Amino acid sequence: MGPAVPAWIDPLVARGHRVECVHAAAEALDEALGSFLPDVVVVDAGDPRLAEWVERVRAARGSASIVALAARTDAALLGQAVLEGADQALPREAGAEAIVALVRRAWEKPRYAEQAASAERAAHEELDLSRFPGIVGSHPVMIRLLRRVAQVARSRATVLIHGETGTGKELIAGAIHTNSKRAAGPFVKLNCAALAESVLESELFGHERGAFTGAQARRIGRFEQADGGTLFLDEVSELSLSLQVKLLRFLQERELERVGGNETVKVDVRVVAATNEDLGALVKSGRFREDLYYRLNVVRLEVPPLRARPSDVLELASHFLVELAAENEVEVSGFTEAAKQALLAHPWPGNVRALRNAIETAVVLCEGERVDVGDLPLEPAGEGDALQAMVPGVTLEELERWAILRTLRAMGSVQAAADALGISKRTIQYRLQSWGLTAKELLRDEA
Repeated sequence: MGPAVPAWIDPLVARGHRVECVHAAAEALDEALGSFLPDVVVVDAGDPRLAEWVERVRAARGSASIVALAARTDAALLGQAVLEGADQALPREAGAEAIVALVRRAWEKPRYAEQAASAERAAHEELDLSRFPGIVGSHPVMIRLLRRVAQVARSRATVLIHGETGTGKELIAGAIHTNSKRAAGPFVKLNCAALAESVLESELFGHERGAFTGAQARRIGRFEQADGGTLFLDEVSELSLSLQVKLLRFLQERELERVGGNETVKVDVRVVAATNEDLGALVKSGRFREDLYYRLNVVRLEVPPLRARPSDVLELASHFLVELAAENEVEVSGFTEAAKQALLAHPWPGNVRALRNAIETAVVLCEGERVDVGDLPLEPAGEGDALQAMVPGVTLEELERWAILRTLRAMGSVQAAADALGISKRTIQYRLQSWGLTAKELLRDEA
């Protein structure tokens, strides 16, 4: 008499699924996989050869989802099963209904993922990236941002762009202008933190002759220079309270008076402001006017930090490499694998600007045909700082990749890295294979 058939199998068969049971060891599993390509494989979480079974399944059917069932509710056992390569884990005592539901979800997941990927590809294809010169990236968060930019550009609304230093807020402002009906007009920029208050007022509103010592002639300010176009005010949080009042008055009335004059000048300009500060917090602290905040914050765009779009790092690096190699008249064709992994592992607290600076340094220092890790001026962040920088907007898969690659390079061998991480050697080998990497190549490049 053979082993009892688990109670959760019949409900799956009743739903139209084909189910094959393998009770023997490796040979039987290989034979079954040779004639049957499953979408889901259910394994025993307590099997001491679990990692081997996972490896065999992945080799035969890489797209299959692996569900591990444990004899009892044991968090350590269930967690170890996931570390050994299982996609999901559940105790058998959860009951047949819960197991059937989990297996069904595992079966449906790749279908939903493909649908989502197809939708993302379609959205990407519909968005003409040539409309956004200088902006590089295809991560979903960037595609969503550019889609919003295209929508916002068609309106006349004032826009507030928020993002960390170095994320490319000026490029986003430029994209709003070039995709708007004002594209034929001027795009004028002013960094509000770059000038003293007395000079900044004249820069913004202009001045009349004799308005102050040295004012030998009338001079129009940035608002008038941008007439018919767009004025980009970067670091708007740095405006003094007195200048905030004057900016608010302009946004309300669309007219100004030059410094030292009494003539009212009508100006047709769209204002796009940017900041890396939390203006809401500045309002609460009394450093920024609430009424101006609401005038600027009609449409808000969030520019993501580079750590939230990790798949764009190498695309950006390659873009900068081509640009800067030509600019410096240097022949550099690409990056070594070690350099690529270093770029991917770095948290980039300075965002895209820091990445560009690093590539420029590497291009200048590179003595070979490809940039190597030693050419990159990457300051090692503390462990806590790096993890904290990577977590917002980063998936578990990306964190896992970061941890494995960092540990492997630090420890120098797969076994040592596995011991340090508390996972099996096979798990690291499988993960590297899924990323198209080998330990030998990584460690050779590192050496």
